[in-house]
Amino acid sequence: MSESGEAGASSLPDLYFDPYFEMEAVKLLPGEYYVTARDMLLVTVLGSCVCACIRDPQQGIGGMTHFMLPDAYRDQEQQQRSVRYGSHAMEVLINELLKMGAERKRLEAKVFGAGNVLSRPGSHVIGERNSRFLVNYLQRESIPVVGQDLLDSFPRKVYFFPHSGRVLVKKLKRLNNTTIFEREADYFQRLTDTEITGNVELFS
Repeated sequence: MSESGEAGASSLPDLYFDPYFEMEAVKLLPGEYYVTARDMLLVTVLGSCVCACIRDPQQGIGGMTHFMLPDAYRDQEQQQRSVRYGSHAMEVLINELLKMGAERKRLEAKVFGAGNVLSRPGSHVIGERNSRFLVNYLQRESIPVVGQDLLDSFPRKVYFFPHSGRVLVKKLKRLNNTTIFEREADYFQRLTDTEITGNVELFS
């Protein structure tokens, strides 16, 4: 799905104006990605999910993908092609960046998330699997990781400015509600039912 040269997946990304940063922003949910060449903000909230922020610093083109599982538990082509899974989500993100004019040899990444926050059976290793997959994938693709904040036990809110490469990460040590936990638990349940530190600013 595309809009004005930017790409989103699974559903139309939530576009809004962020009054604090005074700029256009996009909120990404699990299973979504977004790529842009404009000076704007990409935002997501992560529990056990991970996000990769990849950009071409020379062109100012960047994007983010947010996924929960590295790959499908079952070897089914249709599932593996879904951007719900990291193995396909990363491929789609990189391809969209290249389509917009980014050069593969200049790509760099910052990666976040993989907190141990879910209590559902079988979910305790999701964060570790996501973290390991993401780092190994980027290493295989020869895309340097220039910033990261992975694992730990807290959810995170990530603010990515693709044009400049700046990232802000807020550790959510106190939550006003349980939305993030409920959303990820529900998403994890739907997926499994179907199948049977670098240049990063931390603030709180």
